[in-house]
Amino acid sequence: MSGAARPPGTALRPADPARLPDPKPAADPPRPPGWPPSPGARSATRGQRMALVLGTLAALLFALWLFSAILTPFVLAACIAYFLDPPATRLARFGIPRGFGAFLLILGLTAAALLAVLLLYPLLVAQIGVLIQRLPAYVVGIGTLVREALERAQETFGPEVVDAQLRDLVVGQAGQMVTFLATAVGRLIGGGIALFNVFTLLVVTPVVGFYLLRDWPRLIARVESWLPRRSAHVLRQLSRDTDRVLSAWLRGQLLCCLILAVFYAVGLQVVGLELGLTVGLMAGVLSFIPYVGSLTGFVTAVVLAAAQFGTWHGVGLVVAVFVIGQVVEGYVIYPRLLGDRVELHAVWVIFALFAGGVAFGFLGVLLAVPMAAAIGVVARYWLRRYLESPLYLDPPRTGS
Repeated sequence: MSGAARPPGTALRPADPARLPDPKPAADPPRPPGWPPSPGARSATRGQRMALVLGTLAALLFALWLFSAILTPFVLAACIAYFLDPPATRLARFGIPRGFGAFLLILGLTAAALLAVLLLYPLLVAQIGVLIQRLPAYVVGIGTLVREALERAQETFGPEVVDAQLRDLVVGQAGQMVTFLATAVGRLIGGGIALFNVFTLLVVTPVVGFYLLRDWPRLIARVESWLPRRSAHVLRQLSRDTDRVLSAWLRGQLLCCLILAVFYAVGLQVVGLELGLTVGLMAGVLSFIPYVGSLTGFVTAVVLAAAQFGTWHGVGLVVAVFVIGQVVEGYVIYPRLLGDRVELHAVWVIFALFAGGVAFGFLGVLLAVPMAAAIGVVARYWLRRYLESPLYLDPPRTGS
């Protein structure tokens, strides 16, 4: 009934990709001599398809659990190859061979990382030395500032609200908090570099990253050739959606972290905070976890400013640096680098990072965002399928 009129306000709904057959069936691969002939095409049962999906997921989880101790450099190399694939593709379009372009990109990234370590690590170690040396003075400074604030509160609200015992208790706890904070920062700087040994950092990750980056298009094509023909179209579309979401979030978030780290480090150094470089870099790097980096850096910087300056004016300057940073991040950096392209909610990212860290340590943190992006894409796909299905579109019951 091609001439039948459609009701007004309705539109033709595109066909479900899952129901579209492949435009061209894949030919059977050549069989080695002596092998039995191919049994020919036949339909798989629903149980076989379910067994394939569950078996693949179980094998991946078992491999992660079994090889989690050695997978970190390989997963890191895969992340580097994924991140550098677009510039390697552009170099190939300019006539540079893929292998040579991959070598140049890996060499440049390794040189930049080594240069950053050689330049920043001595400065960070020197600031840790300053922190250890000035720690007693910091404890006295913050104790004096807190005592003055409590004395003013006692004068304002009366001794019934703020008594001398409460004041001494708060002052003592403030000193212990500064000591704990200093120890935690020292361990963070010292243990961050020890997280990767020199062999892994200088040899395994760059070498594996080079080979993955060089062969990335062929690897992707090989994996696509293994997809079940029945669902290949849908799986390719889901992969493209995952790549779009993941690349937009990952590349935008890394640039955002870099800009914030430079801004906070320079801003805190300008206002005179002795440990401004360390705190600023820490706040920028931890901004990879939404809201956690800025909040952690803000609390640390305010406590250290109170301990160092001993006046509310110095604390106010530090607060102003973070307020300006949040305004720039919220209204300039985030809309330009991320904007509406990112479909990963901040709460979902935070949960994925913490869940991955608890399950597999640093390896889980590396895999958390890709897994969160893939799960989000699949969930939105099934939600669209549900909203187009009779389960959702069934008309409501009428009468009794």
